Amino acid sequence: MSIQTNTEGAPDQLALRQAFSLFPTGVVAVCSVVDEAPVGIAVNSFTSVSLDPPLVGICVAKSSATWPVLADSNRLGLSVLGSHQGQLCRSLASRNTDRFLDAPWRATDAGAVVMEGAALWLECEVRSTFDGGDHVVVLLEVVKSDLFPDVTPLVFHQSKFRELQIAE
Repeated sequence: MSIQTNTEGAPDQLALRQAFSLFPTGVVAVCSVVDEAPVGIAVNSFTSVSLDPPLVGICVAKSSATWPVLADSNRLGLSVLGSHQGQLCRSLASRNTDRFLDAPWRATDAGAVVMEGAALWLECEVRSTFDGGDHVVVLLEVVKSDLFPDVTPLVFHQSKFRELQIAE
């Protein structure tokens, strides 16, 4: 079954959200210790930017009440969530729950929070922010990384979590 949507002219937000959902993304937890407690959000707009210097980028909705708290942190932990961490992603995206309930995490000496079971941990510092329409574009400098190549990453596609398969 194929659905064709006309994208000529300025698409409405719902049509654009549907169009963007066709691009599969990973899911990244962005977390830090604030006032001795973990604070975090889930983002799916994450990209590598530069190897020298080591930079990554995320985009955060301007409507986020959590981002302004995280933005002032000394260090941020970015965890590329594993395929088994869909519920953690939902918790981090929720506004009405303890986002870290039953979620194993650890804090670095500098206050970044990383999630156990993730495929990748990055410890980062905010380098700069830019206006991105209804989002803030955040450029982060990577100061440390820990890779877990045996962990399959969580994939978000068409508003659902998916599993990777090897193409033949």
